[in-house]
Amino acid sequence: MELIPNRYPILFMDRVDELNPGESIVCTKNVTINEEFFQGHFPGNPVMPGVLIIESLAQAASILILKTEKYQGKTAYLGSIDNAKFRKVVRPGDVLKLHVEMEKQRDNMGKVKCEAKVDEKVACSTTLTFIVPDPKKKI
Repeated sequence: MELIPNRYPILFMDRVDELNPGESIVCTKNVTINEEFFQGHFPGNPVMPGVLIIESLAQAASILILKTEKYQGKTAYLGSIDNAKFRKVVRPGDVLKLHVEMEKQRDNMGKVKCEAKVDEKVACSTTLTFIVPDPKKKI
């Protein structure tokens, strides 16, 4: 997780379980009641915000991308979120498994297919576009 710049309180994964550089990654996020966002989302009915599930997937995708040889030592940025679907509520006590597969890449960008699962059931699916700019050029 040293590859990505995210740190507490905006780091939304706990460990990398499987990594096939340039191909796929599986990470785990243990969702606990101690997460700051549960204070307001929603009191008495805690639900992990969908946007933070997407952020968890984007962080897992960043590790996959930055472990790809041509992107090592760079920073990956989220370019777009496509076809995001939310199928299951994520609550405290859930173990969120983040599955990301490289779909395609060329030059300094690409797409990854993502699924966040709880108990093998898809909670969220989406396709993310990433951009890895040349660090010498401003974006």
